[in-house]
Amino acid sequence: MEKSEATTIEIAETSRESKGKTPLLAEVDQTARTAGSYRRGVAIFDLILRVSAATSALAATITMGTTEQTLPFFTQFFQFQASYDDLPAFTFFVIALSIVTGYLVLSVPFSVVCIAQPLAAVPRLLLIVCDTLTVTLATAAASSSAAIVYLAHNGNADANWLAICQQFGDFCQRVSGAVVASFVAVALLIFMVALSALALRKR
Repeated sequence: MEKSEATTIEIAETSRESKGKTPLLAEVDQTARTAGSYRRGVAIFDLILRVSAATSALAATITMGTTEQTLPFFTQFFQFQASYDDLPAFTFFVIALSIVTGYLVLSVPFSVVCIAQPLAAVPRLLLIVCDTLTVTLATAAASSSAAIVYLAHNGNADANWLAICQQFGDFCQRVSGAVVASFVAVALLIFMVALSALALRKR
């Protein structure tokens, strides 16, 4: 009798332990599901921002790369023409924004991986590093071109640089639009980096 009672008591204690562990496991599972749903939502938003940034960068590249204006009057020795490749800053702009556009397009599959596997940290970390480098490149190109656009519109009396936008109005309008589109891409990239960092921090 004593042996059977001891056996019964031991079984009862084991049952209570398992009941105590079940809510804990359920809580951990619920936390993992919540984190996964949050990161999947962030990844979907990241994909939308990535496509939008690529579109803005592509529009800026095409606009700047096709900007050229020739004035309708000329002399025997001179023809008044303005093209983006006349200025090194605009040439750098086209090259840099082309690289940014290519990177954003190639990074789309990694963003899709983050949607399929929201708890995977390696793809997200890789995107953060590459996005940060891309932000730096895009910001440098946009800022240098913005300075040239400002001089084209306003000139500089101290340096005897004349404003050319009164003569080359179409040229200045197109390069100004390209610079604005590049800053839109920069803003989207910065937001993507912040969003990805927040997704990695929330566990």
